[in-house]
Amino acid sequence: MNAIADKLPTILVLGATGSIGYAVTANLLDRQLPVTILVRNRAKAEALFPNQSTLTIVEGDVQDADLLNRIAADKDFIFHGINYPYNKWFGTMDVATQKVIDAATPAKATIVFPGNVYNFGNTKEPIREDSHPNPCTRKGRLRVEIEALLEQAATAGRCRVMNVRLPDFWGPNVLNAGIAPIFENALTGKAMPWILNADVPHQLVFTKDAAEIIVRLMLREWALGEQSTEQPYQVWNYGGITLPSIRAWFGQISAVTGNPLKVQVYSRFLITALGLFMPIMREVKEMLYLYENTILLDDRKVLALFPDFRPTPMNEALTETLTWFAKNQLKQPFKPVASQSSILSF
Repeated sequence: MNAIADKLPTILVLGATGSIGYAVTANLLDRQLPVTILVRNRAKAEALFPNQSTLTIVEGDVQDADLLNRIAADKDFIFHGINYPYNKWFGTMDVATQKVIDAATPAKATIVFPGNVYNFGNTKEPIREDSHPNPCTRKGRLRVEIEALLEQAATAGRCRVMNVRLPDFWGPNVLNAGIAPIFENALTGKAMPWILNADVPHQLVFTKDAAEIIVRLMLREWALGEQSTEQPYQVWNYGGITLPSIRAWFGQISAVTGNPLKVQVYSRFLITALGLFMPIMREVKEMLYLYENTILLDDRKVLALFPDFRPTPMNEALTETLTWFAKNQLKQPFKPVASQSSILSF
Protein backbone atom coordinates (compact mmCIF):
# COMPACT_ATOMS: atom_id res chain seq x y z
CA MET A 1 0.00 0.00 0.00
CA ASN A 2 1.55 3.27 -1.12
CA ALA A 3 0.06 6.57 0.03
CA ILE A 4 0.28 8.99 -2.88
CA ALA A 5 -0.32 12.66 -2.14
CA ASP A 6 -3.15 13.08 -4.64
CA LYS A 7 -4.68 9.62 -4.15
CA LEU A 8 -7.42 8.88 -1.65
CA PRO A 9 -7.59 5.50 0.06
CA THR A 10 -10.23 3.12 -1.27
CA ILE A 11 -12.30 1.46 1.43
CA LEU A 12 -14.67 -1.49 1.58
CA VAL A 13 -16.99 -1.57 4.59
CA LEU A 14 -18.60 -4.85 5.58
CA GLY A 15 -21.49 -4.56 8.03
CA ALA A 16 -22.26 -0.96 7.05
CA THR A 17 -25.90 -1.17 8.10
CA GLY A 18 -25.00 -2.55 11.53
CA SER A 19 -24.03 -0.75 14.71
CA ILE A 20 -20.34 0.14 14.38
CA GLY A 21 -20.22 -0.27 10.59
CA TYR A 22 -22.87 2.42 10.22
CA ALA A 23 -20.87 4.89 12.29
CA VAL A 24 -17.60 4.15 10.46
CA THR A 25 -19.28 4.48 7.05
CA ALA A 26 -20.90 7.79 8.04
CA ASN A 27 -17.56 9.14 9.26
CA LEU A 28 -15.78 8.17 6.05
CA LEU A 29 -18.54 9.70 3.91
CA ASP A 30 -18.42 12.91 5.93
CA ARG A 31 -14.77 13.12 4.88
CA GLN A 32 -15.76 12.64 1.22
CA LEU A 33 -13.73 9.45 0.97
CA PRO A 34 -14.63 6.78 -1.64
CA VAL A 35 -16.47 3.99 0.16
CA THR A 36 -17.93 0.74 -1.13
CA ILE A 37 -20.34 -1.13 1.12
CA LEU A 38 -21.51 -4.72 0.74
CA VAL A 39 -25.02 -5.10 2.13
CA ARG A 40 -27.80 -7.66 2.04
CA ASN A 41 -30.50 -4.99 1.83
CA ARG A 42 -29.89 -2.16 -0.64
CA ALA A 43 -33.05 -0.25 0.34
CA LYS A 44 -31.97 -0.18 3.98
CA ALA A 45 -28.52 1.08 3.01
CA GLU A 46 -29.95 3.79 0.76
CA ALA A 47 -32.19 4.97 3.61
CA LEU A 48 -29.26 5.10 6.06
CA PHE A 49 -26.90 6.85 3.61
CA PRO A 50 -28.99 9.01 1.27
CA ASN A 51 -27.48 11.17 -1.48
CA GLN A 52 -23.83 10.23 -0.99
CA SER A 53 -21.72 10.95 -4.05
CA THR A 54 -18.70 8.96 -2.86
CA LEU A 55 -20.67 5.85 -1.89
CA THR A 56 -20.98 2.66 -3.95
CA ILE A 57 -23.56 0.13 -2.72
CA VAL A 58 -23.18 -3.52 -3.68
CA GLU A 59 -25.95 -5.92 -2.73
CA GLY A 60 -24.85 -9.38 -1.66
CA ASP A 61 -23.49 -11.50 1.17
CA VAL A 62 -19.99 -11.60 2.63
CA GLN A 63 -20.18 -15.39 2.50
CA ASP A 64 -20.23 -15.13 -1.31
CA ALA A 65 -16.45 -15.43 -1.75
CA ASP A 66 -16.44 -14.66 -5.49
CA LEU A 67 -18.37 -11.43 -4.99
CA LEU A 68 -16.29 -10.41 -1.98
CA ASN A 69 -13.02 -11.07 -3.83
CA ARG A 70 -14.20 -9.05 -6.80
CA ILE A 71 -15.20 -5.90 -4.91
CA ALA A 72 -12.17 -6.08 -2.57
CA ALA A 73 -9.62 -6.47 -5.36
CA ASP A 74 -8.61 -2.81 -5.53
CA LYS A 75 -9.28 -1.74 -1.95
CA ASP A 76 -6.68 -0.33 0.44
CA PHE A 77 -8.79 -1.01 3.54
CA ILE A 78 -11.47 -3.55 4.43
CA PHE A 79 -13.49 -2.75 7.54
CA HIS A 80 -14.65 -6.11 8.92
CA GLY A 81 -17.79 -5.10 10.78
CA ILE A 82 -19.62 -8.35 10.06
CA ASN A 83 -21.53 -9.72 13.04
CA TYR A 84 -24.17 -12.37 13.58
CA PRO A 85 -26.56 -13.15 16.44
CA TYR A 86 -24.85 -15.00 19.28
CA ASN A 87 -26.54 -18.28 18.41
CA LYS A 88 -25.15 -18.09 14.85
CA TRP A 89 -21.57 -17.13 15.67
CA PHE A 90 -20.04 -20.58 15.32
CA GLY A 91 -19.38 -21.56 11.73
CA THR A 92 -20.16 -18.05 10.46
CA MET A 93 -17.93 -15.50 12.23
CA ASP A 94 -14.79 -17.56 11.74
CA VAL A 95 -15.69 -18.51 8.16
CA ALA A 96 -16.50 -14.90 7.27
CA THR A 97 -13.19 -13.75 8.73
CA GLN A 98 -11.24 -16.26 6.65
CA LYS A 99 -13.06 -15.04 3.54
CA VAL A 100 -12.19 -11.45 4.41
CA ILE A 101 -8.52 -12.45 4.76
CA ASP A 102 -8.63 -14.21 1.39
CA ALA A 103 -10.21 -11.14 -0.21
CA ALA A 104 -7.59 -8.83 1.29
CA THR A 105 -4.63 -10.93 0.15
CA PRO A 106 -4.26 -9.94 -3.55
CA ALA A 107 -3.88 -6.21 -2.78
CA LYS A 108 -2.39 -6.80 0.69
CA ALA A 109 -5.14 -4.56 2.04
CA THR A 110 -5.38 -3.53 5.68
CA ILE A 111 -8.21 -5.28 7.52
CA VAL A 112 -9.74 -3.13 10.25
CA PHE A 113 -11.36 -5.34 12.85
CA PRO A 114 -13.47 -4.08 15.78
CA GLY A 115 -12.43 -6.34 18.65
CA ASN A 116 -13.99 -6.62 22.09
CA VAL A 117 -13.23 -7.73 25.65
CA TYR A 118 -14.48 -11.32 25.41
CA ASN A 119 -10.94 -12.65 24.88
CA PHE A 120 -9.92 -11.78 28.44
CA GLY A 121 -12.68 -13.29 30.58
CA ASN A 122 -13.49 -11.92 34.01
CA THR A 123 -10.24 -10.02 34.41
CA LYS A 124 -9.72 -7.71 37.36
CA GLU A 125 -6.90 -5.82 35.66
CA PRO A 126 -7.46 -3.26 32.88
CA ILE A 127 -6.94 -4.88 29.48
CA ARG A 128 -3.84 -3.57 27.70
CA GLU A 129 -3.01 -4.08 24.03
CA ASP A 130 -0.49 -6.77 25.04
CA SER A 131 -2.64 -8.49 27.67
CA HIS A 132 -2.69 -12.27 27.41
CA PRO A 133 -6.02 -13.82 26.37
CA ASN A 134 -7.82 -15.75 29.08
CA PRO A 135 -11.39 -16.38 27.86
CA CYS A 136 -13.97 -17.92 30.18
CA THR A 137 -16.71 -18.55 27.59
CA ARG A 138 -17.15 -20.36 24.29
CA LYS A 139 -17.64 -17.08 22.47
CA GLY A 140 -14.51 -15.68 24.09
CA ARG A 141 -12.51 -18.63 22.84
CA LEU A 142 -13.93 -18.11 19.36
CA ARG A 143 -12.87 -14.46 19.42
CA VAL A 144 -9.35 -15.54 20.38
CA GLU A 145 -9.34 -17.94 17.40
CA ILE A 146 -10.58 -15.21 15.05
CA GLU A 147 -7.91 -12.77 16.18
CA ALA A 148 -5.30 -15.52 15.78
CA LEU A 149 -6.44 -16.02 12.17
CA LEU A 150 -5.99 -12.32 11.52
CA GLU A 151 -2.61 -12.12 13.23
CA GLN A 152 -1.29 -15.18 11.38
CA ALA A 153 -2.40 -13.73 8.03
CA ALA A 154 -0.73 -10.38 8.78
CA THR A 155 2.49 -12.01 10.00
CA ALA A 156 2.59 -14.13 6.84
CA GLY A 157 2.43 -10.96 4.74
CA ARG A 158 -1.00 -11.63 3.26
CA CYS A 159 -2.45 -8.38 4.60
CA ARG A 160 -2.12 -5.87 7.39
CA VAL A 161 -4.50 -5.80 10.36
CA MET A 162 -5.64 -3.14 12.79
CA ASN A 163 -7.56 -4.70 15.68
CA VAL A 164 -9.39 -1.90 17.51
CA ARG A 165 -10.85 -3.28 20.72
CA LEU A 166 -14.00 -1.62 22.05
CA PRO A 167 -16.37 -2.10 25.00
CA ASP A 168 -20.18 -2.22 24.64
CA PHE A 169 -21.31 0.43 22.21
CA TRP A 170 -24.40 2.58 21.84
CA GLY A 171 -25.63 5.29 19.50
CA PRO A 172 -27.78 5.82 16.40
CA ASN A 173 -28.66 2.58 14.60
CA VAL A 174 -27.43 0.38 17.47
CA LEU A 175 -30.35 -2.00 17.38
CA ASN A 176 -29.18 -4.98 19.42
CA ALA A 177 -31.47 -6.27 22.15
CA GLY A 178 -29.24 -4.92 24.92
CA ILE A 179 -29.27 -1.28 23.78
CA ALA A 180 -32.28 -0.48 21.58
CA PRO A 181 -34.92 -1.09 24.32
CA ILE A 182 -33.12 1.39 26.59
CA PHE A 183 -33.70 4.31 24.23
CA GLU A 184 -37.10 3.17 22.97
CA ASN A 185 -38.39 2.72 26.52
CA ALA A 186 -36.88 6.01 27.67
CA LEU A 187 -38.79 7.81 24.92
CA THR A 188 -42.08 6.12 25.77
CA GLY A 189 -41.78 6.45 29.56
CA LYS A 190 -41.26 2.75 30.18
CA ALA A 191 -38.62 1.16 32.41
CA MET A 192 -35.16 1.01 30.87
CA PRO A 193 -33.85 -2.57 31.02
CA TRP A 194 -30.47 -3.91 32.12
CA ILE A 195 -29.14 -7.28 33.19
CA LEU A 196 -28.21 -8.39 36.73
CA ASN A 197 -26.53 -5.28 38.15
CA ALA A 198 -27.08 -1.65 37.24
CA ASP A 199 -24.96 -0.32 40.11
CA VAL A 200 -21.35 -1.17 39.21
CA PRO A 201 -19.03 0.90 36.98
CA HIS A 202 -19.38 0.00 33.30
CA GLN A 203 -17.46 1.02 30.19
CA LEU A 204 -19.47 2.13 27.17
CA VAL A 205 -18.51 3.82 23.91
CA PHE A 206 -20.60 6.11 21.73
CA THR A 207 -20.33 4.68 18.21
CA LYS A 208 -19.49 8.05 16.64
CA ASP A 209 -16.49 8.38 18.97
CA ALA A 210 -15.35 4.83 18.21
CA ALA A 211 -15.68 5.55 14.49
CA GLU A 212 -13.60 8.72 14.82
CA ILE A 213 -10.80 6.78 16.50
CA ILE A 214 -10.99 4.00 13.91
CA VAL A 215 -10.94 6.36 10.94
CA ARG A 216 -8.08 8.40 12.40
CA LEU A 217 -6.08 5.17 12.74
CA MET A 218 -6.88 4.25 9.13
CA LEU A 219 -5.83 7.65 7.79
CA ARG A 220 -2.65 7.54 9.87
CA GLU A 221 -1.80 4.16 8.36
CA TRP A 222 -2.51 5.51 4.88
CA ALA A 223 -0.27 8.53 5.46
CA LEU A 224 2.60 6.32 6.62
CA GLY A 225 2.24 4.10 3.54
CA GLU A 226 5.18 1.90 2.58
CA GLN A 227 7.45 3.97 4.81
CA SER A 228 5.73 2.48 7.88
CA THR A 229 7.98 0.55 10.25
CA GLU A 230 5.06 -0.65 12.37
CA GLN A 231 4.20 -4.30 12.76
CA PRO A 232 1.70 -5.73 10.24
CA TYR A 233 -0.64 -6.70 13.10
CA GLN A 234 -1.54 -3.83 15.42
CA VAL A 235 -3.84 -3.70 18.42
CA TRP A 236 -5.41 -0.52 19.76
CA ASN A 237 -7.84 -0.14 22.66
CA TYR A 238 -10.50 2.52 22.94
CA GLY A 239 -12.62 2.33 26.09
CA GLY A 240 -14.96 5.27 25.58
CA ILE A 241 -16.28 6.42 28.96
CA THR A 242 -16.36 4.54 32.26
CA LEU A 243 -19.74 5.23 33.82
CA PRO A 244 -20.05 5.18 37.62
CA SER A 245 -23.07 2.94 37.03
CA ILE A 246 -25.67 2.12 34.41
CA ARG A 247 -28.35 3.44 36.78
CA ALA A 248 -26.64 6.85 36.81
CA TRP A 249 -26.47 6.79 33.00
CA PHE A 250 -30.18 5.94 32.82
CA GLY A 251 -30.73 8.99 35.00
CA GLN A 252 -28.98 11.13 32.39
CA ILE A 253 -31.14 9.63 29.63
CA SER A 254 -34.29 10.33 31.64
CA ALA A 255 -33.19 13.93 32.18
CA VAL A 256 -32.91 14.45 28.42
CA THR A 257 -36.35 12.94 27.73
CA GLY A 258 -38.08 14.59 30.67
CA ASN A 259 -39.64 11.27 31.67
CA PRO A 260 -39.31 9.86 35.21
CA LEU A 261 -36.40 7.48 35.80
CA LYS A 262 -37.60 3.87 35.64
CA VAL A 263 -35.18 0.95 35.70
CA GLN A 264 -35.87 -2.76 35.30
CA VAL A 265 -33.05 -5.16 36.16
CA TYR A 266 -33.44 -8.67 34.77
CA SER A 267 -32.40 -11.46 37.13
CA ARG A 268 -30.23 -14.47 36.41
CA PHE A 269 -33.30 -16.67 36.95
CA LEU A 270 -35.21 -14.82 34.23
CA ILE A 271 -32.31 -15.07 31.77
CA THR A 272 -32.09 -18.81 32.46
CA ALA A 273 -35.84 -19.25 32.02
CA LEU A 274 -35.88 -17.33 28.74
CA GLY A 275 -32.98 -19.43 27.53
CA LEU A 276 -35.18 -22.53 27.67
CA PHE A 277 -36.99 -21.42 24.51
CA MET A 278 -34.88 -18.54 23.11
CA PRO A 279 -31.53 -19.61 21.57
CA ILE A 280 -30.03 -16.14 21.85
CA MET A 281 -30.81 -15.95 25.58
CA ARG A 282 -29.11 -19.31 26.08
CA GLU A 283 -25.98 -17.74 24.60
CA VAL A 284 -26.36 -14.60 26.74
CA LYS A 285 -26.23 -16.70 29.91
CA GLU A 286 -22.50 -17.41 29.65
CA MET A 287 -21.81 -13.69 29.17
CA LEU A 288 -23.46 -12.58 32.42
CA TYR A 289 -20.09 -11.99 34.07
CA LEU A 290 -19.84 -8.83 31.92
CA TYR A 291 -22.85 -7.39 33.77
CA GLU A 292 -21.87 -8.49 37.27
CA ASN A 293 -18.34 -7.13 37.07
CA THR A 294 -16.42 -4.15 35.74
CA ILE A 295 -14.24 -5.05 32.73
CA LEU A 296 -12.06 -2.18 31.53
CA LEU A 297 -9.96 -1.43 28.47
CA ASP A 298 -6.79 0.59 29.04
CA ASP A 299 -6.77 3.05 26.13
CA ARG A 300 -3.89 5.33 27.11
CA LYS A 301 -1.94 4.31 24.00
CA VAL A 302 -4.48 5.61 21.47
CA LEU A 303 -5.34 8.70 23.49
CA ALA A 304 -1.65 9.61 23.59
CA LEU A 305 -1.51 9.16 19.81
CA PHE A 306 -4.42 11.59 19.32
CA PRO A 307 -4.10 14.13 22.16
CA ASP A 308 -6.59 16.47 20.47
CA PHE A 309 -9.37 13.87 20.46
CA ARG A 310 -12.35 14.63 22.68
CA PRO A 311 -15.34 12.31 23.11
CA THR A 312 -18.75 13.71 22.24
CA PRO A 313 -20.31 15.46 25.28
CA MET A 314 -22.79 13.08 26.88
CA ASN A 315 -25.79 15.40 26.54
CA GLU A 316 -25.08 15.84 22.83
CA ALA A 317 -24.58 12.10 22.28
CA LEU A 318 -27.76 11.19 24.16
CA THR A 319 -29.81 13.82 22.33
CA GLU A 320 -28.60 12.61 18.95
CA THR A 321 -29.28 8.97 19.82
CA LEU A 322 -32.74 9.61 21.25
CA THR A 323 -33.63 11.76 18.24
CA TRP A 324 -32.51 8.97 15.90
CA PHE A 325 -34.56 6.33 17.72
CA ALA A 326 -37.62 8.59 17.87
CA LYS A 327 -37.48 9.28 14.14
CA ASN A 328 -36.39 5.90 12.79
CA GLN A 329 -37.79 3.36 15.24
CA LEU A 330 -40.80 5.00 16.88
CA LYS A 331 -41.71 7.35 13.99
CA GLN A 332 -42.40 10.23 16.34
CA PRO A 333 -40.90 13.69 16.97
CA PHE A 334 -38.60 14.27 19.90
CA LYS A 335 -37.57 17.46 21.65
CA PRO A 336 -34.95 17.19 24.42
CA VAL A 337 -35.86 18.98 27.65
CA ALA A 338 -32.54 18.97 29.52
CA SER A 339 -29.83 21.55 29.04
CA GLN A 340 -26.12 20.73 29.07
CA SER A 341 -25.70 22.29 32.52
CA SER A 342 -28.42 20.13 34.03
CA ILE A 343 -26.73 16.86 33.06
CA LEU A 344 -23.98 15.33 35.14
CA SER A 345 -20.74 14.91 33.21
CA PHE A 346 -18.84 11.60 33.33
